[in-house]
Amino acid sequence: MKHATPHLLAILCLLSFAPVAMAASEVELNVVGQITPNACDVLLSDDGIVDHGKVPARTLNQYELSPLPGRQLELHVSCNEPLLFVLVGMDHRADSSLGPGFYYGLGWNVHAPDERLGSVSLAYRNAVADGEPALVLASSNQGLTWFPENNAYPNNYMGFAKPGTLVPEPHQLLTATLHINTSINAASFLTLKQEVPLDGAIVLDLRYL
Repeated sequence: MKHATPHLLAILCLLSFAPVAMAASEVELNVVGQITPNACDVLLSDDGIVDHGKVPARTLNQYELSPLPGRQLELHVSCNEPLLFVLVGMDHRADSSLGPGFYYGLGWNVHAPDERLGSVSLAYRNAVADGEPALVLASSNQGLTWFPENNAYPNNYMGFAKPGTLVPEPHQLLTATLHINTSINAASFLTLKQEVPLDGAIVLDLRYL
């Protein structure tokens, strides 16, 4: 409650000064949005859930990261006609990442909120676009330049094209295997006297170019 007081006072001050302003006889209402003639659907197998089950604390490395068994999910993008799109990995636990810009966060220890639990990496493999093998491309500057890269780093644009092409191309159907690698922080940095839930949360955001 102590922290709420300054915000409450600021609101009350604004309200108390409101009558000084000139009264308006009309107010504007804006209705916004976009009509999209084309659209794509994105699906991940297993409902996009990677469950590592119970990881015994005694099996963790004391002074280095402990990699968990890698997992794979099948990605399926279906559009009603060939469209130019990219996939962007959005990290909802970015503040807990052990390597910002390269790894996604695994959340914080609920029993010791200053302890970062680990990291997650993503990579696209075996991409097939409209029935043909596809090259995975990445851009770290929102599509200004592109380079071949399978690793899907946070916030990078990930596009797809036929081999030998260094800019993304429109596609109607894309499939790929998403490789997920999870590592738990060194046990010496964690308080593990109680069960600690892993809490990675990543969104694959499809954006049209």
